[in-house]
Amino acid sequence: MEAPAPLRVLEFYSGIGGMRYSLMASGVRAEVVEAFDINDVANDVYEHNFGGHRPYQGNIQTLTASDLDKYKAHAWLLSPPCQPYTRQGLQKHSADARAFSFIKILNLMQDMSYPPQMLFVENVVGFEVSDTHNQLLEVLSSLNFNTQEFILSPLQFGVPYSRPRYFCLAKREPMRFRNASVNNKLLQTPMCLSLTLNSTSQGSDHQTEEELEPVCKPIKDFLVKEADGGTRNESILQDYMVSVNLIERWGNAMDIVYPESKRCCCFTKSYYRYVKGTGSLLATSENLKWVPEEKLQISSLKKLGLRFFTPQEVANFHSFPSSFNFPDCISLRQQYAMLGNSLSIAVVGPLLHYLFAEA
Repeated sequence: MEAPAPLRVLEFYSGIGGMRYSLMASGVRAEVVEAFDINDVANDVYEHNFGGHRPYQGNIQTLTASDLDKYKAHAWLLSPPCQPYTRQGLQKHSADARAFSFIKILNLMQDMSYPPQMLFVENVVGFEVSDTHNQLLEVLSSLNFNTQEFILSPLQFGVPYSRPRYFCLAKREPMRFRNASVNNKLLQTPMCLSLTLNSTSQGSDHQTEEELEPVCKPIKDFLVKEADGGTRNESILQDYMVSVNLIERWGNAMDIVYPESKRCCCFTKSYYRYVKGTGSLLATSENLKWVPEEKLQISSLKKLGLRFFTPQEVANFHSFPSSFNFPDCISLRQQYAMLGNSLSIAVVGPLLHYLFAEA
């Protein structure tokens, strides 16, 4: 007896492929039949890592219902622009031009002959209180979808990385979730995913970082490995050292972590360009022990050997596979920017496994 054909998946706002890697990590028998992204540089990275598959690069807003019908996709995976919903932004929500394409393709679902049977949406915390979120739920309800929503962080999956994100999982009737009792709810724990997490606090609805840190791996597990027979490649890491001028100007605003730490801050797309509020810095001096940040003076900071995490390390915190890499033509700033706009495979992989599981 032949195995059933893989489920057909469309990947919108594909970026550097975080969603596709998450699908691969989920163990689901599915294939991405098309990806969509307007960013030429991101598409270079995607094509480089996925066997020459280059995402469709046209404007998503020009797509029609018949364009999408031809794929006969079982599932849509979407990671639309987050800027309309960030706390630092203008918070224009659906009035922001960057939200238009997402709203457009949602509305197209109502005119399709073969609409998707499953939907997965990822965005920043704050999306759940936006009018775009209301439109999402209205469209899904009109098409007889059941939804389950989550706000989860890699910290809840053993990764020492604080990056809470909003997720919406939707299944069209008669399909069912395995845990239908939490339909139409917003959860802040992965408990209902039936995952085996190395956590003693996974039953809590509101897990604090203090509760989660003890069960996370240390940051040292995510650092670039030593090379050249155990000798650290200092010439490469030297490019990531924080200058004295930056320490003197922004030292009091820096988030500093150590190899043994079990938490680091979210890396934004401005990491490496700026040091304030863009992500943690690593103390590399082997002669100094951890000191509470409130007791660190500028003179002490200069002795910590502070450096930025490398793009490979940031990718590690996002749980990208070791095979992932950037083409040589991609600049360092572009690498950080695209990683900052990506997602956590450690979180999305289990969510997709749960979404695709039969009840």
